[in-house]
Amino acid sequence: MEESPADQIVMTPKCKTANSTTLIIERKSKATLNGDGTMHVAGGDHKGIVINKTAQSDLVCDIPAQLSLEFRVFLVNAQTGNHTQESRLLQFWFISSLPDWQQPQVAQEFFKELVSPQEFPRDYVGFIKKLMKLMQHRYPSIRRLEIELRQLESAAPPTRPLSADESILGQQVELTEEKVLELIESSYPNPITLQDIANSHGWEVELVASCIDQLQTKGLVKALEHGAYTRVGQADSEIQIVKQMPTMVSAKQPTIAVITAQYCEKIAVDAMLENKETFVRYTTVGLPAVQLPDGTFYKPTRFGESNVYTLGNIGAHRIVSTKLPSVGHTREAMTAAGNTTTRLLGTFQKVDYVFLVGVGGGVPHYTDYSKHVRLGDVVVSHPNNNSNGKKKYVYTYCGYVRCNEADGDFEFETKEYCPSNLVLQSIAAQLKSQEEESVPWMQYLNEGLKGITSSEHEHDFSRPDSESDKLFMSIGERDVIEVAHPSPAEGVTKRQEGCPRIHLGSIASGRKVAREDMLRQMFSAKYGALAYDCEFDAVIESVQGNCRDSFAVLRGIADYKDGARRSEWQPYAALAAASVMKAMICGLDAPSDA
Repeated sequence: MEESPADQIVMTPKCKTANSTTLIIERKSKATLNGDGTMHVAGGDHKGIVINKTAQSDLVCDIPAQLSLEFRVFLVNAQTGNHTQESRLLQFWFISSLPDWQQPQVAQEFFKELVSPQEFPRDYVGFIKKLMKLMQHRYPSIRRLEIELRQLESAAPPTRPLSADESILGQQVELTEEKVLELIESSYPNPITLQDIANSHGWEVELVASCIDQLQTKGLVKALEHGAYTRVGQADSEIQIVKQMPTMVSAKQPTIAVITAQYCEKIAVDAMLENKETFVRYTTVGLPAVQLPDGTFYKPTRFGESNVYTLGNIGAHRIVSTKLPSVGHTREAMTAAGNTTTRLLGTFQKVDYVFLVGVGGGVPHYTDYSKHVRLGDVVVSHPNNNSNGKKKYVYTYCGYVRCNEADGDFEFETKEYCPSNLVLQSIAAQLKSQEEESVPWMQYLNEGLKGITSSEHEHDFSRPDSESDKLFMSIGERDVIEVAHPSPAEGVTKRQEGCPRIHLGSIASGRKVAREDMLRQMFSAKYGALAYDCEFDAVIESVQGNCRDSFAVLRGIADYKDGARRSEWQPYAALAAASVMKAMICGLDAPSDA
């Protein structure tokens, strides 16, 4: 769509108060403009732009805005250094030929370009100028913009939430009981030695030992042989330590496997099961002694073959759940996770369906309420056509990003995955279509929460305050803006307060794209991704390599990154994902030999 040569972009002040300014930017033909000297007609690079010099309070539009978007910036006073918070509200009107379904997409692309890190306007004049230039040259389908700039109270700028990878770059990780417990839980069911915990972040062994003593006193950690420690499991007295899994009769063999990666995810999944029994298999292997810098010798022990399996029932279905032992987010750790998956499916050979259940980071839609993914929501992997429409996939791993120097465009090297049997995806779609009338997973979530609350856990699985669901966008370096969650348009059904929504779409991973806001948004748009997680491609490859034709990835949204960093939303998001998993399992036909 080409801009008409007769079009002019006209900015007119609408009204001004002590703490706010409202402006109108609209597309007008030259024929409708008068030359009475009350306006400034720009030339040169700014040809086609007109500024009205006087305010006009009669600029009421005949129809309400079709979309609105609000964000906040933090202005710094050059003299005092104090920060002032300013709300900027954009309201959009589009040309009549633009279909309704395209309006949110145009508004979101406009907004992302407006706040792009490379060219974010640092002052008021630059901001208004960029709005007008974008509307003039890049977005001819936008007919009118109304901008309200309103000063708020003085406030400290927000701290940008970091991903797990970013949080360890260039800074010492503080030694706390919580961090030590996090490492022990990450390694579970593999025990981890005192020395390995200390080495992970360069901590002093004596101080780590003091933290572990406190965790043991609280009943959260227990000591094993070879100077190793492990998490005290849920209902630990009922956990059976075995050298190998006992033989089970055919009727007790599980047909559904659930794979988790974090300790709180395993607790959430197990809360959905009835008649549970847990088996843990430890294997220790001594390694050659190594000399430490202080001259002493340390004989490490590897716990590479430990497994935890919880068996139970959901309705007529027999379930086995496991937790991947992982220490960090390296490709080596995820390869080990793939090996663990292979052992799981080799041990329980009657498994037909595999669920990967846990937390992830949501991909927000800044303008479309119905597509917006929020904290606590659940994204279920569902087929998407890629930009070329060549094939469908439910999960995409990006291993490499290349910038084309000629045009500045980015190329993504990816691996896509899709189950050959989409029965689980069909059940998820049916659940989503019914969620305005029936929300069975909320019942499962509340029942699971009661069961978990009655047990002793370090994690709080209750739903955090909605006010903590903050949405930020990076605009370069360490600068961020806070973006308001989109509001429902007229006629759009509002969310039930405190009730997670199901979203269907591709789930993505890859640190190359997950770390950086601009690349993540670009990749999400190209591949239809609604959530990111911590690289489960090796697990999915193992599932497919073991000839399991039906699998689904469920991610409860814990942040707007990749879900890796421990946050207050993680336990609740894991429980929400587990609840949707239970609703999907209840939608499956009963096993034929049940």
